[in-house]
Amino acid sequence: MDTALWIVAGLLAVMYLASGVGKLFLTRETVAGVASGASWVLDFGPGTVKFIGLVETLGAVGLVLPALLDIAPGLVPLAALGLALVMAGALVLRLRRREPLLALVDLGYLALCAFVAIGRA
Repeated sequence: MDTALWIVAGLLAVMYLASGVGKLFLTRETVAGVASGASWVLDFGPGTVKFIGLVETLGAVGLVLPALLDIAPGLVPLAALGLALVMAGALVLRLRRREPLLALVDLGYLALCAFVAIGRA
C-alpha cells in the first residue's frame, strides 16, 4: 500500500507542479492556448489564475516533500485534501461549462487526491 501511495503522490505532484508553474508564470491567454481544456482560465482574472497556480504548486510540494524528508509528514494528507478541494471546484466548473468528459478527468484526480489523503492520514 505504501508503494502505491508513493507512486500516486509522485505522479500527482508532477502533474500539479507542471500545471501550477504554468499558471504562475504564463499569461492566461498562453495557458488557454497551450493546454487543451484550459480555456476556462479566460473566465477568471489573472490574479485568480495565479492564485490557483500557487495553490497547485504548494500542494505538489506538500504531497511528497514532508514524507520524503520525514519532517512534518502529517502535512501530506492536508496537501492532498487541499488539492482534492481544488479538484472539487474544478469539477463544478466543468459541469457548469458543460464539459462532461473533462469533468470525469477532474473527478479522477479528485479520487486520487482522496486516496493519498486517506492513505497518509
